[in-house]
Amino acid sequence: MESSLFKSDRDGFRLSLKEALFIGFCAVFAVLVRVAFRVKLHISGHSMLPTVFFLMLARGSVRFRFAAIFAGLLAGSAALFMGFAKAGPMVLVQYLAVAVVVDGLAWLLPGQFRHVAWSSLTGALAGASKFFTAYAVGYLAGMDPAVNLQRSLFEGAGAVLFGLLAGALLPVVLRRLRAYGVIV
Repeated sequence: MESSLFKSDRDGFRLSLKEALFIGFCAVFAVLVRVAFRVKLHISGHSMLPTVFFLMLARGSVRFRFAAIFAGLLAGSAALFMGFAKAGPMVLVQYLAVAVVVDGLAWLLPGQFRHVAWSSLTGALAGASKFFTAYAVGYLAGMDPAVNLQRSLFEGAGAVLFGLLAGALLPVVLRRLRAYGVIV
C-alpha cells in the first residue's frame, strides 16, 4: 500500500481541464492587462504589477506544481508574438524568470500565498528578477558595465516595489475566489 506522501506527489503533476483553463486565464490576463494599461507612467517597473499578480494567482489557485512556469511560458509567448517591449525575445525570459521565482518559493514554502507577509516577500523577490533581465539586455546591447548596473538597479528597485504590492493583493483575492467556489 502506498503512503500518502507518494500519492500527493503524483497528484502534484496532474492537471485537470478546469485547472488548465484557469492557468490559461491567468496567462491571458497577464498579457491583456499589460496591453490595456499601456500607459507611460514614467515609473520604473510598473508593468511588474500585473505580471507578478497573475503568475502568483496561477500558482496560488492551482495545485499543479509548475503552474506559474506554465502560465509564464504562455504569457511570454503571447507577449513575444504581440511584439511587446524593446527587448525582443527577452520578453519570454522576463516572464519565465518571474515564474521560476514564484514556483521556486511556492515549493520551498508551501501555503505561503495565504499570508500577506510571505506573499509580499514572494512578490518582491519575483520583481527582483527584473534586475537580472534588465542587466542581460544592457549587456547584450553593449552598454558600459557601470551604467548598465545603475540602470538595472533602478529598474529592479521599481519592479521590487510593484511586485511587493502585487504580492500584498494576492491573499485577499485568493480568499474571495475560495469563498465563491471558483477555486478549491
